[in-house]
Amino acid sequence: MLPEILPRPAPIGNDEYRARRQSLMEALPADSAVLLPGAALVSRSRDSEFPFRQDSDFHYLTGFPEPDALLVLLPGREEGASVLFCQDRDPTLEAWTGIRLGAEGAVREHGVDQAFENAERDARLEALLDGRRTLYLPLADAEALALADELRGRLAARMRRGARPPEAFADIAPLLHERRLVKSDTELALIRHAADISARAHVRAMQAARPGLAEYHLQAELEHEFRWQGGSGPAYASIVGGGINACVLHYIENREALHDGDLVLIDAGAEFDLYAGDITRTFPVNGRFGEAQRALYELVLEVQERAVAAVRPGATLAEIHELVVHGLTEGLIGLGLLEGEVRARIDDESYRRFYLHSTSHWLGLDVHDVGRYRRDDQPRPLEPGMVLTIEPGLYVPADDDIPEPFRGIGIRIEDDVVVTATGHEVLTAGVPKRVAEIEALMARK
Repeated sequence: MLPEILPRPAPIGNDEYRARRQSLMEALPADSAVLLPGAALVSRSRDSEFPFRQDSDFHYLTGFPEPDALLVLLPGREEGASVLFCQDRDPTLEAWTGIRLGAEGAVREHGVDQAFENAERDARLEALLDGRRTLYLPLADAEALALADELRGRLAARMRRGARPPEAFADIAPLLHERRLVKSDTELALIRHAADISARAHVRAMQAARPGLAEYHLQAELEHEFRWQGGSGPAYASIVGGGINACVLHYIENREALHDGDLVLIDAGAEFDLYAGDITRTFPVNGRFGEAQRALYELVLEVQERAVAAVRPGATLAEIHELVVHGLTEGLIGLGLLEGEVRARIDDESYRRFYLHSTSHWLGLDVHDVGRYRRDDQPRPLEPGMVLTIEPGLYVPADDDIPEPFRGIGIRIEDDVVVTATGHEVLTAGVPKRVAEIEALMARK
């Protein structure tokens, strides 16, 4: 019997993309322009490329799915403020790699005001940017900066004939990334769907796990579900770490055997319409927690649930992280892994031997999504529409001074949470995290 197929949420429509472009242009000077390149194909090996994935900023403003595109925004331009350059139509190449939209298709399908094929780009860009005083572009993008420099140089060479090159470059990233931070209802539906797919995949992995399999077998279960539900695959490299491999935060080799008596940590999420899910669960390979495993797991779970409960408008990620650090440190002292007073162990950062990372990050088009964490040098308050992770963990080294039952245990529990007007919504509640729930699920193989 084939697995259930979830209904797909509505895609983002052209009206929303237009509104995003308009909102960005309204924040810019009237005599400015935006130059934003899309992503290019990346070679994997000879005659082979990695699957194409559009640049997140470019996608946010256009939804355009093809490589080697360029968006130009020109506030106040009578002929149209949004101009897209895209790949040329080429019947010979299209027979090998698929039909291209071309300029007419870009206007028809994606709602930009004008579009031209890349063969016309160099000639048209000079005229489009002539007289635009400030050119906004992603300054961290070397290719975008090189293109802007070239265009300014060509216009400067024609100043005696009346050309007016841009006088300054400015970074578009901060303005664009602040807009990406608070999600629309349509975006939230896509993220919720990515989270649902991710949760179903984790459930499959729990049900499949048993001693004698390898980490990559569970990775296969996860990624089959991602694809089965219409996702493009993993939103990031899937982490499946059995035993002491769980103590490596970004372990992605996924090639070791899964052993009876060990825990396995899975950090994996689906990408759907470029939006990311991001879940971590830790569970016993054989379906039953050992005594030390259970004690450490219950500590992380209690702290994680308290941190999730603290998500609400006005709270800050710094406050939530402080809550997590205090709770984990107190628990580590209670288990005999640290000694002394809680405040002292926080102040001297002894807890960092076991907890190395932050508690949260933004989530959206990128798994570590954009947007500032501080404003005016202060932690920024959470707002409705922000999406974040809550992911405390403990990673116990296999050192001689560690009580033997705890050596080499790694545990992380991560959920995706959206801030609502009255509190929060956990998007990843579909995969269990309580000990009894996990053991009951794994018993139903």
